[in-house]
Amino acid sequence: MMRLLLSILAGFFMISFVLVSAIQAETIKIPVASPFTGPLASFGEGVKNGALLKADEVNAGGGINGQPIEIVLADELCDPKEAAAVATRFASDPKVAVVVGHLCSSATLAALPIYREAGLPAITPASTNPEIGKSSPYYFRNVYKDDFQGDFLARYAKKKRNFKKIAIFYEVNDYAMGLKDAFVKQAEKLGLRIIGAEAYMAETTDFKAQLTKFKMMRPDAIFIPGYAPQAVLLISQARSLGMKCAFFGGDGLDDAIMLKNPDAEGLFVTTPFLVDRGGAIVKEFVERYRQKFTIEPNWFAANTYDAVGLAVAAITAAGLDREKVRAYLASISSIEKAYQGVTGATYFDENGDCLKAAFVKVIKNGQWVSAEEQLK
Repeated sequence: MMRLLLSILAGFFMISFVLVSAIQAETIKIPVASPFTGPLASFGEGVKNGALLKADEVNAGGGINGQPIEIVLADELCDPKEAAAVATRFASDPKVAVVVGHLCSSATLAALPIYREAGLPAITPASTNPEIGKSSPYYFRNVYKDDFQGDFLARYAKKKRNFKKIAIFYEVNDYAMGLKDAFVKQAEKLGLRIIGAEAYMAETTDFKAQLTKFKMMRPDAIFIPGYAPQAVLLISQARSLGMKCAFFGGDGLDDAIMLKNPDAEGLFVTTPFLVDRGGAIVKEFVERYRQKFTIEPNWFAANTYDAVGLAVAAITAAGLDREKVRAYLASISSIEKAYQGVTGATYFDENGDCLKAAFVKVIKNGQWVSAEEQLK
């Protein structure tokens, strides 16, 4: 009888140990929403890599209070309908306390009301449309806004490049139109002459008619607020028409596919992250990234790495309670409280927006390099 009782007790304790271990080992989900397939998959690759690298480092250090984190990747193609579907799935999962995403502003704006209704905090590493922060107390970002980026580009074009006449090709989406409007506003203040602006859709492949019109006006430069897949075509078609002007754009043109086009030599863009503008923490990040993925990190990787870091810090401090996570992120409201990451110090204003620097990079000899002249 005693042996039977001891066996029962031993079995009970074993089951209890297994159950406790299972609970302790349960992963903490951190969803990451981005385009992982489609025309902007190269952007999503950086997002995925940055997230997975940060997760590996967190888990190697014991996870969050002993629980490993799991990056849940969701491919939303930078498409508003797909983004809304992804957001609905995350919002309905009670184990999700914070989302990292989305990438394109149009996707973020589509997901935003769903997260707001569910009280689910989100951190976008890349969406720059100015309306995002104003529209929800649950959305945060660790990247500059387009009103800042557009203003910066106009001042750089005027003060560092001495452009006088500029033509604009902009894609019809929330990111590109917000960037274009901010640029034009500041350009007019500076006395830059905008000789015309042409809109195009994401599916556009032929720009020759509009380019022929602009060729007659002899612009000093063409500004392209949009994404790289169309910009690379536009630039080649302009060169085929004999246009000698310069080309520049925002961070949506910061893509490795531009390097495969010899016509893009000299293209300059704004970017929130430059390796040579960081210190030891950046060099260490780049080295770890190279070792794991055998490629250079782009700014999407760096910003996502920090966004996941912010999510981890919030869950560590507040647990999986969505309201407490939101309150924690909102409390990072000054330089003294800032999250220190590879993209610098991140802290938020009352709209969840942050103040981050912009830099300029240029294609030189087929490689992205830091522009010799940076705007202070």
